[in-house]
Amino acid sequence: MLRSSKFALCVVGFSFFTVAFVGANGSSCLAQQSTPPPAGSPAATTTIDGKQLPAPDPKFGGVIKPDALNSKPWWAPRIVPPQDAPNVLLIITDDAGFGVPSTFGGVIPTPAMDRVANNGLRYNNIHSTALCSPTRAALITGRNHHSVGFGVISEQSTGFPGYNSIIPEDKATIGRTLLDNGYATSWFGKDHNTPAFAASQAGPFDQWPTGLGFEYFYGFVGGDANQWQPNLFRNTTQIYPFRGKPGWNLVTGMADDAISYLNRMNQTMPDKPFFVKYAPGATHAPHHPTKEWVEKIHNMHLFDDGYNKLRETIFENQKKLGVIPADTELAPWPDEVLKPWDKLTEEEQKLFIKQVEVFAAYAAYNDHEIGRVIQSIEDMGKLENTLIIYINGDNGTSAEGGPLGTPNEVAFFNGVNMMPVEEQMKWYDTWGTEQTYNHMSAGWAWAFDTPFTWFKQNASKLGGIRQNMAISWPARIKDKGGLREQFCHVIDIVPTILEATGIDAPETVDGIPQKPIEGTSLVYTFDKKNAKAPSQHKTQYFEMMGQWALYHEGWLLSTKVNRAPWEAYGAANPDPLNNQVLELYNLNEDFSQSRNIADANADKVQEMKKLFIAEAKKHQVFPMDASVATRLVAPRPNITAGRTEFVYTLPMTGLPQGDSPSILNSSYTITADITVPEEGAEGMILTSGGRFCGYGFYLLKGKPVFLWNVLDLQRIKWEGKEALSPGQHTLEFDFKYEGLGVGTLRFNSMSGLARPGTGTLKVDGKVVTTQKMAKTIPMILQWDESFDIGSDTLTGVNDADYQPPFPLTAKLNKLTLNIDRPQLSAADIKKLEAAMRNNQSSE
Repeated sequence: MLRSSKFALCVVGFSFFTVAFVGANGSSCLAQQSTPPPAGSPAATTTIDGKQLPAPDPKFGGVIKPDALNSKPWWAPRIVPPQDAPNVLLIITDDAGFGVPSTFGGVIPTPAMDRVANNGLRYNNIHSTALCSPTRAALITGRNHHSVGFGVISEQSTGFPGYNSIIPEDKATIGRTLLDNGYATSWFGKDHNTPAFAASQAGPFDQWPTGLGFEYFYGFVGGDANQWQPNLFRNTTQIYPFRGKPGWNLVTGMADDAISYLNRMNQTMPDKPFFVKYAPGATHAPHHPTKEWVEKIHNMHLFDDGYNKLRETIFENQKKLGVIPADTELAPWPDEVLKPWDKLTEEEQKLFIKQVEVFAAYAAYNDHEIGRVIQSIEDMGKLENTLIIYINGDNGTSAEGGPLGTPNEVAFFNGVNMMPVEEQMKWYDTWGTEQTYNHMSAGWAWAFDTPFTWFKQNASKLGGIRQNMAISWPARIKDKGGLREQFCHVIDIVPTILEATGIDAPETVDGIPQKPIEGTSLVYTFDKKNAKAPSQHKTQYFEMMGQWALYHEGWLLSTKVNRAPWEAYGAANPDPLNNQVLELYNLNEDFSQSRNIADANADKVQEMKKLFIAEAKKHQVFPMDASVATRLVAPRPNITAGRTEFVYTLPMTGLPQGDSPSILNSSYTITADITVPEEGAEGMILTSGGRFCGYGFYLLKGKPVFLWNVLDLQRIKWEGKEALSPGQHTLEFDFKYEGLGVGTLRFNSMSGLARPGTGTLKVDGKVVTTQKMAKTIPMILQWDESFDIGSDTLTGVNDADYQPPFPLTAKLNKLTLNIDRPQLSAADIKKLEAAMRNNQSSE
């Protein structure tokens, strides 16, 4: 009786209750209807041809009379995807090379990726762009990274179409396309496709995930994040779910939120397919796994024999699995770049093992949480018709920790890339905790890119651009455990999803004609009969910071590596197109890019170079720029551009680094007008950055303090001798910079950066203390921390003095920041031009 009544309610109340009754497998009453709802009813649905997005409003199909009783209502049908269109779970991890996952011979257990591969297909020939933002922009648009403004990461953007970090409106994302075709779209984890200069609460938000077609976003906007205390957003609102929860970690937090979201969607509207982009921060630095996972990996003793032996082990595993050809060659260890394991000191070996165990724990922990998300889909009964695309890494393994690793990645971006091991050992017991922003020795990165050479950033070597991938779709892919070796690229993922869902790429979006998709669908590889079919992706260029390559029908032309990733400073190659040593490889016969045959094929080299130039022109690669770190301080159109004075009268927190006033490489004066209450005051007046680099202007037990945290290596403090008396006071910190500033970068010179300066602290116009900084921060503060007034969010600049939020208990009447940026004189320019000419002539 209950079952009959339940079904009757579903039919009678069809307009309102079609999703009220959900079975264990996610079925609904809607699935039991043999007759579709009539046109114009509230339950009516339709598919669209998708040529125009959003779809034009249909013509009203009812009847309108003067009175409602004689009129006929009519509702526009709800847009739904084509029948049997799959759910889509698109997973991309971070900074992980070919040899990281167990799925492709690695020693780090990745059972979730194994599960996808064993239930579907392994792909051993998919490529990235060699860097984070660019790969992700290509992944969500189906176009090459320069085509969508991401020639480099957003924090390095410059004022050229291929490099401005702005996805054009004529290249809509897969999120937007699926959204307007009836999908529920969401994005979890790392963004890094919002321009750094549009990441504040002032917007605009059109380049945030929610503005790019993803209805729901839970993650961080920048390139990486402290996983213990991330700069985290839900849609466009900053959130702090970790407060009051010791041990909270984003890797689990985002999995929890994704699972909650999926179940919410399933219970609310189970017949609506979902598209989830799942992009965890792992294994990008900082490597922040939980203690439990560090202990699990440590107890496995995977790395005790060092990185040379690890490389050999991974190589043999890959051959046994069959994920690389049996005749693949392993290039010799690069002794001239990285010290062999047996040449290290015992202390170096001890530290390096700690570094890699934390990295491996991070990778294994991340895969475990991905497995929870996949399991939740199975628990809803939706795994059969879910297309899962699991891409290991958005580039090769990162070597940005340098040969020695680092407890603080922010130091690398400011030129400190060889911190002595004895200095690093201070953090040995806290490695991977909230006390570090850690990265590992590049020797491990080389091993994790096995069987290839080089790393993330190196776009001319497969170690930088060759990823691996697993795809499952039980309803469609039957060759379970199969291997696919066709050449492919992340730009192929969008056309693959479109073909799988039966949805065409739009011709116009918001009235704007769309440029063609540049990738090639991989759906043809899903069938076992096509396991050995020729690749349909014939030609692909690569370029990153002046290193470049071209693939064409099995051949690979590439530039010889002329810069290790940790060598990010100094004069850049002025002519990266031509000032190169060119190498040539036949990848059909040389899987690992180990045999350079350029000398015997001079004509082929020239032919391939001409083809690269044609592709570069087509996809906005020019002007090619080989500079690296210096682009971090390039001028951008953020909300502070052109301003020298900033006035604040109220507390304000959360302004990101890319949208806040930068005082680096400049003179500046910070003036605070405050009123101290009778009981005295303390707290933060102004801070930018955090535990790993930044500055703070605050009251400590009533005394005024200005402090520079220099990369968590040194803290320089200006402090008043006495607590401020009750009443109104004017506090001033004045800094005189001695360098020429960022203007020298226009002449391929870093001579104007990181120069000395003298700081003076004043109270009510009287000098309290003066001291000199011998070297200042040249490039960037801690990017996942913000510019805060009146309190300190996330981590503090000096744990010994205070703990956030450290609210200011004095009344802030007015805070003024004046910046005096150096200007080059005619004589300065003349000298810099002469030096640039001399440098170019000597190369």
